[in-house]
Amino acid sequence: MKFLKTKLLCLGLMGLSAAGYSQTTLKTDYFKIVIDQKGYITSMQNMTKKPNREFSPADKPSPLMVIYNAKKRLYNYPEQASYSASDKIMTLRYPNGSTARISILPQAKYFKMKLLSLTNSEEIEAIQWGSYHTNITNLLGEIIGVSRDTSESINYAIGMLALNDNTLGGTADIQGDAAPFQYIIHSPDASRFPLPNNLHEGQVFTLGGNGISDVAFYAHKEPYYRIMYGNAAEVDKNGRISISYQSRDRRSPREVYYSLIPNMPSNKPNHLQVQPIPGVDFIGSTVAFWGSPDSTALMDVVQDIVRKEGLPYPTVNGKWVKDPAAYVPDILTEGGYYDNMIKYTDRLGFKAISLYDQGFLRPDRGNEGYIDGKNFEHKPLKFSKGNALSHKEYAVLAAKHNIVIGRTPITNALAPGTKDASPVPSDSIWYQQKRLLAKGISATDTLIYVDDPTHLEEIGSWEGHVKSLNMIKIGKELIHYLGVSDTKPYRLLNVKRGYWDSKATAHQANDTLYKLQVTINYGYDGLIPNIQLQDKIAEYYADVCAINGLGYYDFDGQEFLFNNGHGYYSAKRFFRKMFERAKQHGLADIRFTGATLSEGSWHYQSIWNVGGGKNLYDAQTREWGSATSQGKDLRDVCYANFFPAGMGGNFPITEKSTVEEYEHIQAMSVGTGSTYSLKLNQQQVESCLQKDAIFKTIRTWENARAANAFPRWVKKNLVDPSQSFRLEELDKDHWNLYRLNKDGSGKKLLSKLTRAKGY
Repeated sequence: MKFLKTKLLCLGLMGLSAAGYSQTTLKTDYFKIVIDQKGYITSMQNMTKKPNREFSPADKPSPLMVIYNAKKRLYNYPEQASYSASDKIMTLRYPNGSTARISILPQAKYFKMKLLSLTNSEEIEAIQWGSYHTNITNLLGEIIGVSRDTSESINYAIGMLALNDNTLGGTADIQGDAAPFQYIIHSPDASRFPLPNNLHEGQVFTLGGNGISDVAFYAHKEPYYRIMYGNAAEVDKNGRISISYQSRDRRSPREVYYSLIPNMPSNKPNHLQVQPIPGVDFIGSTVAFWGSPDSTALMDVVQDIVRKEGLPYPTVNGKWVKDPAAYVPDILTEGGYYDNMIKYTDRLGFKAISLYDQGFLRPDRGNEGYIDGKNFEHKPLKFSKGNALSHKEYAVLAAKHNIVIGRTPITNALAPGTKDASPVPSDSIWYQQKRLLAKGISATDTLIYVDDPTHLEEIGSWEGHVKSLNMIKIGKELIHYLGVSDTKPYRLLNVKRGYWDSKATAHQANDTLYKLQVTINYGYDGLIPNIQLQDKIAEYYADVCAINGLGYYDFDGQEFLFNNGHGYYSAKRFFRKMFERAKQHGLADIRFTGATLSEGSWHYQSIWNVGGGKNLYDAQTREWGSATSQGKDLRDVCYANFFPAGMGGNFPITEKSTVEEYEHIQAMSVGTGSTYSLKLNQQQVESCLQKDAIFKTIRTWENARAANAFPRWVKKNLVDPSQSFRLEELDKDHWNLYRLNKDGSGKKLLSKLTRAKGY
C-alpha cells in the first residue's frame, strides 16, 4: 500500500488487482471515496466520526463520469479505469472506444474534478458526472445537487457544484437543459410521514391547476409531495438520493422537444431549434465534489468552494447572500406614493425598496437605459403633496440611507413596441423552426406557401400555447398565422400581415421564414432573443442600474431564459453578463429575486420572494400556504438547496395590524431562514396606531439576525407555530428572547442571545 501525503489531505492507491489495475482512495478533511478498477465509486465515507459511516449503497456503485449519445439516447458507462498518482489523472475507458482523461485534485474540503480530454467523441453530445448514488433518504437539493441527512445522529451531506458555466446541475438526457417542473413522491422522514399504500418513492405527478395559473401549480400540502425545480438530485424507489451534473457540446445545431412543464396538455412540448454556440463544449467541464457535516456544510464547505474557485459571491451588508445572517426582507410598494418609503425602510433596517406599483420594466434598448428620458424629465415617483421624482432622484435620496431601489422587469421578453421587437424586428430574434418560402408574395398576399410544413402546426409558445403570439418573421415583417395545410402545396392558414405594426412588404421565393420562439400573454407578450442579443439585454439591465440608480430587480418571467433551448446555461450566461457589466460600472452586486430559482441563477440570486399572501405564509393561521401549498413547496425547495426561503409579498401594515403579528412573522422568518417583501401602502401604514412599535419590533429581530445571534437549537423552537415569542434588545450586542403563554400573556426567558464573532 502506497500513500502520498500532503499537509491537508491524504491521497492513495490501494488494492492492486490481478489484472494490474487498482482501486483508488481519495480523501479530504471530511470525506473519503474509493474508485474501483472499472471507474465506479464504491465507497463514500464520513471522515469526521468514528466509525466512518458508509454512504455508498452496496447495490449501486456510482460511475465517476458517463458519456451520452443524444441521437441514440444512449449512455456509455466506464468499464476500465486507471489512476496516475503523480499526475493526479484518472483515465476512463468506455465500450464505444472512447477514453476520458480526468484531473482529480483533492482540496482540503472538496475534490476538484475536470475533464481534460475525450477521444472518439463524434457522437457524444454530453458528459455526465455521476449519477453519484447515496443511501441518504432525507433531503434532496435538486437545484444545486446535494443529498442531505439533517438528523442529529447522522448530520452529513454529499454534494456537487459546477465550477464553469457550461457544467449544469442535472442529467444529460434532459431536453433543453432545464428539468421538468413537476411533483415527485418523497418522504423526508418515513417514520413521521409514511407514504400511503397507493404511492411509492420517486413517483411523478403533474402540477395542479390548468397549467397556466402559476398559483394553482401548487396543489399538494402533504409533506411527501415534493415539488421539483431541477434534477441535480433524484430519488430511487427506496427514497435514496443520487446527484448529477452534466455538460453539453453546444457548438453544433440541434433540435429539442421542449417544455418546462411537459406533463400538462396546456404546456406540451414544442420542437425547438437550438442555436449553436462556437467554442462551448464539454471539454474542461469541472465540478467540486464534497462531503461534510450537514450543519456546517454551507458556511464551511460550500462557501469555501465558491470563494476559492472564483464563483459568483454577491454580498449584502458585507456578508455573502447565502449566509443566513445576511437574510433581510425588502419593501414592496403599494398605493403609488413614496413620501415616507425611504424613512420606513431605514427604520426597519431593510436594504431595498421594490417599486412594484410602477408596473413592468420592459427591456427596450431604444432608450439606451434612460427609463425616465435622457434628461430624467419623466417623474413617475409621486409624493402625496403633488411633487414627484425620477428614479435617479429618488435613488440618490435612498442611497443616503444605504438603501437601493428596484423594478420588476420581464427578463428577456422583447415586448411589442420596443427596439428589438417591433415595428422593425431585430434579426437576432430566436426561432423554433426555419423554412423557405416556396413562392414569392406581394405586400398584400395572404397565401403563404412553404417548402416544408414540419412542426409549423405547433403554437409558438410551449407555455400555454398562446395563439396571439404564433408568428413568423420574413425579412423585417412579422406575420401572424394559425395552422398549416396538410396537403401539398403547403401553406400557412389564417394569415395576418404586418403583425405588431411591422411593415408588410413583398418577399421572394426561397426567402427564409422563421417561426419565432415567444413567451406568453397576460402582459408578458414578447419575443425571445438569440444568445448574443440576450447578452446585450443583460448588459442593458446593468446600464439601467448605473444610469438610474437602481440596485434591485424582481425578474418576472425568469423562466423565459430557458426558451432558447440552452436552459440553465442560458441563465448563467445572462446573469454573468449582467454582473460583469455592473462591475465595469463600479456598481455593488445587484440584488434580485425572480419568478423561479435554478442552478443557473443560484449563485447570483439573493432571494426568492415570489407570489405572496396566504399562498406563501398565512400569519393568521400560522401555516405555510393556507390557500395553496405554494408556501410549503417553495420552503422545502429552498431549505434543501441552501437558499433563503421566501414568504412572498406579504404582511401589509394596516390599521388592524398588531405588534404580536410581527413578533411571530419575524420569529418564523429567522427560524426557517426566510425573507419576505413587506407590502407597504403609505396611507395604510399611517392609519396603524401601532406602527412605531411594529417598526421597532421588526428592527429588533433584524438586528439580532444580522448579528448571527440565534443558535440552531433556538431556531428549532422558533419554527414551531404553536409557540409565541418576544425579543427585547438590551444593547447592540445582546438580546433576551422570551417565550410567551399561548394566550400571549406572560413571558419566560428562553435564551440570552449574543452577537456572534465576526458579525
